[in-house]
Parts: sequence; C-alpha cells; structure tokens
Amino acid sequence: MRILFVSHSLPAPNEPMSNVGGMQRVATELYTALKGADGIDVDGQLLQSSFFWSHVRVVPFMMSSMTRIRRMAERREVDVVLFSSMVTASMVVKLKDVLRKNGVLSAAIVHGLDVTASFAPYQRFVPRVFEALDLVLPVSRATADACVQRGLEPSRCIVVPNGIDTSRFPVPPGSRKARRDLLQHVTPVDVHLSENDFVLVSVGRHVKRKGFAWFVENVMPLLPENVHYWMAGDGPEREEIAAAISRRGLHHRVRMLGRLSEVDLSRLYRGADLFVMPNIPVEGDMEGFGVVMLEAGLSGLPVVASSLEGILDVVEEGHNGHLIESGNAWEFSEAIARYIYAPSLLDDAATDAYAFVRGRFGWPAVAGQYTDVLAERVVTADRREPVLVE
Repeated sequence: MRILFVSHSLPAPNEPMSNVGGMQRVATELYTALKGADGIDVDGQLLQSSFFWSHVRVVPFMMSSMTRIRRMAERREVDVVLFSSMVTASMVVKLKDVLRKNGVLSAAIVHGLDVTASFAPYQRFVPRVFEALDLVLPVSRATADACVQRGLEPSRCIVVPNGIDTSRFPVPPGSRKARRDLLQHVTPVDVHLSENDFVLVSVGRHVKRKGFAWFVENVMPLLPENVHYWMAGDGPEREEIAAAISRRGLHHRVRMLGRLSEVDLSRLYRGADLFVMPNIPVEGDMEGFGVVMLEAGLSGLPVVASSLEGILDVVEEGHNGHLIESGNAWEFSEAIARYIYAPSLLDDAATDAYAFVRGRFGWPAVAGQYTDVLAERVVTADRREPVLVE
C-alpha cells in the first residue's frame, strides 16, 4: 500500500519547537510512525514551517500539493492520500474526480476544532469536504459525532485515537528525585514549595474551554492550603485566570508558568502529583482529544478530568485517572483529596497510568490501527479503470 501523507503542520527543519501544538505534534509523530511501519510505502507532501510563517506559506503549499496529488493519481503512483487535518483535506473538493477515477482512496484525520470552528463560511464548506472524502478518521467519538452532525455519512467515519511517542518521556523516576528537579529548575523564584506540598498541574492553551479560570475560582478554595496549582501555556484567557487568582487570594498557591521548554515540561509532569483537565463546554470550541493527558500519563501522572467531549476517549476510569462531571467543583475536590494524604494510593495510580498510556496509545499500536483501516478500505474500494481521452 502506497500512502501520500499530506500535512501543513510540521515544524521547520532542525527547529522542533517552532510549530508545536497538539495537532502539530500528532502529525509529526504519526508521519514518523507510518514511515517505520512494515508493509507500506509512505511519501510526504509536507509544509515544514514555524508557526509564525505557516499562515503565509499554506496557500502556495496547497497549490503545489494539488498539482502533485493530481499527477500521482493520474500516473497510478499512490493508493491512499491521507490528509492530516481538515485544513489540508479541503483540497479534495477539487481533486475528488481525478482521485476516484484512478482508484485512489482519500482519507482525512479530524481533530475537533478543525471541524467545529464557528466561522459561518467555513461551516458551509465543511459538508462539501466530507462529501468529497472517501474516509474520515476522527480522533474521538465526540469528534465523530461533530462530523456526522455536519453531514458526514456514518459509514465513511471510523474513529482512530491520537497516539504519543513513548520515547519522549523516560520512565518516571522516584518521586523525591522528580520533585527536586521541579523545585530546582521550574519553580518560580518567589514560590516556596516543600517536598510535602501537593502539586496539581494543567498544560494547554489558555482558552475558556480548558476551564482553568473556573478551576481556580471554584475548586482551589475547597482544597487544603498545602495544595498548589500550576498551569503551563499561554493564551487569551490569561487575564481572566489572573483575575480569578486575585479574587480568591490565591497568589501563593496558583501560578501561571507560561510556555515551557520540552525539558522543563517533562520536569513539571514528573514532579507534580496529579494532572487536572477541568474543561467546561464552550459552543463551537470542543476538546477533540487532549494529547496532554497522554503526556501526563506517560510521565506517571494520573488525570482528574471533566467527563465531556474527546476527553472520554482518553481517560479510562481507574486506569489512568478519573472522570468528573464538568462544572462540579465538589466532585473535583473530592477526587483530588483522596490522594493528598495517601501516598501509596497515588503511587499505584501513577504506575497504572504509565502502563495504560504506553500500551494503548503508543504510536506502534495507533499507527497499526491506521494502516489496518486504510488497507481494508483500499482492498474493498471500487478501483475503476481511468477514462481514456482520445
């Protein structure tokens, strides 16, 4: 099976941190995993750019990509064109006739916001993309539901989860060493954190759906004084989070760390006690999956998360964390409190989370799901002969 992987989301060469988000990370790691899989031949049509320049370069990239895809289809040089998101999949509207005429399967990975973005002209265009695609691969059941609501036929929709490169995070060290690394390298200079304090952490873009401001306002006041909450990342909700910290007088316990390097992010995961994902529903801005929860689990960090949207496909109760009703501050505080004074319970949960994420979401397993699904569709597809023009 010959696959052409099409993505506009890869970072600039030799600058791995120049374009890193959940979708970008998945595209990069999936492409690498597919390249290493047996029984398939993978070529790439890739825009490798910093995030700053990607918006400028995407249009010429799309034009050159359409030319190449058309040529490869006409020459029967490809069996599957796999688009890494709905952005690149938009090309199939213009290419569907040549692809289908030459028996080339078109498939697209859908992450969530790339289908739910509340921009009216884009929402009118989404059903046309779905009609042109042969196969849609949402990363979660919630994302699949959003696709079907926008006109996708369920028979052309198969959920395949995101994965994670298990080599990014070494086996979690002992808790004392991890906490020392956190205190030495990541702790803000004006924070006095002891090894006995309990650290909650969230990682992600500071937008309303993440629920960071809600958690500060409603959950942190219910927790003991030795519980600290640190957030890594940045975004438009930063001022609202800061206002919640101020209203509740929590400057000594709640900190926004900003964007962290890969090394310091790993230290944060490994030195904290629990990961929290307190999402709240926001119309037009769903959580399609939540790769940060895989990063946390692979670092030995159990998750306490809202039971909504794509989070439901990441957290399995009792294996890598707990699902809590979104907006229920008391249940969040109860789930966290059970670990605060039970080190052995937390250690067991950390071991379970690491094993669960590594086994279910490591790229060898997830890439295998992609190749199995695509191979089955290629075999059963209508491989019509091209129409010869005199």
